[in-house]
Amino acid sequence: MSASRKAASLTEAILLATVARRFYVQGRSKLEIADEFGVSRFKVARMLDTAMESGLVRVEFSLPAPVDLVLSDEVRSAYGLERALVLERSTEREPKEVVRAKIGSLAARLLEEIAAPSDVIGLSWARSVNAMAEAVRSLPRCPIVQLCGVQAGMDMRGRSVETVSRVTSVSGGDAYPIFGPLVLPDRRTTETLRRQPGIAETFGQFRHLTKAVVSIGAWQPGESTVYDALDEAERAAIAARGATAEVAARLFDASGNALSTGLAHHVLAISHEELMAVPEVIALGYSRPKAAAVDAVLRSGMVSTLITDAAAAVPLLALAAKNPPR
Repeated sequence: MSASRKAASLTEAILLATVARRFYVQGRSKLEIADEFGVSRFKVARMLDTAMESGLVRVEFSLPAPVDLVLSDEVRSAYGLERALVLERSTEREPKEVVRAKIGSLAARLLEEIAAPSDVIGLSWARSVNAMAEAVRSLPRCPIVQLCGVQAGMDMRGRSVETVSRVTSVSGGDAYPIFGPLVLPDRRTTETLRRQPGIAETFGQFRHLTKAVVSIGAWQPGESTVYDALDEAERAAIAARGATAEVAARLFDASGNALSTGLAHHVLAISHEELMAVPEVIALGYSRPKAAAVDAVLRSGMVSTLITDAAAAVPLLALAAKNPPR
């Protein structure tokens, strides 16, 4: 009796596997399979379901990059994005610099695929954007525009000017750098520098941008270029105004609203309005400490593509479930 049941089970398994092979591998329709095996197409549908539920058939995705397909789709759907690329969960155990390199590699691969000769591409400074610049291998001939000034104290290899130079060397297009500091002492100095011919030419390109690659910073130590460039009193004052996130030296509150502070008048950077007007913005924001900041920026409606990791994606989904984005 036991042997008979095992034989029947094996026979059934072979039948289910054969039907599944016809459907998934050979591309036959359910009606064609039904005609071949002398059953109804509804029976075929049930057999396919059984094959899947029993584990006889498993669906696997072999993506050309280390992306968690489920988390990517959930984040994209939760925030209404065009794309979301979430690194595999295994990266949660890796050092931050390794994760950064993988984020940069994903961004480089995406930019290589979607950039067109008609594009004008903007780049903000960030370690992750710098990692992207190191990984880019081919781009169409298009202009590359620096979105904000240079952070004081950075070595030349990591500065935004050098990032723009590296990407321009790949594209062969025109470079529009900003040879000036990110944060300036006062409004008068900022306005004077903005009128300098080279800087004014770059600022004039902002209205022509079609794509931008930016990094999302959190308003906390070590998580924002601008935060680290200010003194403690300025940081605290801006935090008291509700600053949660920073992109290209522009601030956002937790709801994704542009935050107006005195900082806007002494940074060399693209404006909120110009940033929001860019048709396609690829934002790089990763690690658990930045989850709230990434959530805030996504709520602004500025981002079309997010590249992140599972460490940020999981709390992001919790934030979106608790307070669904508009």
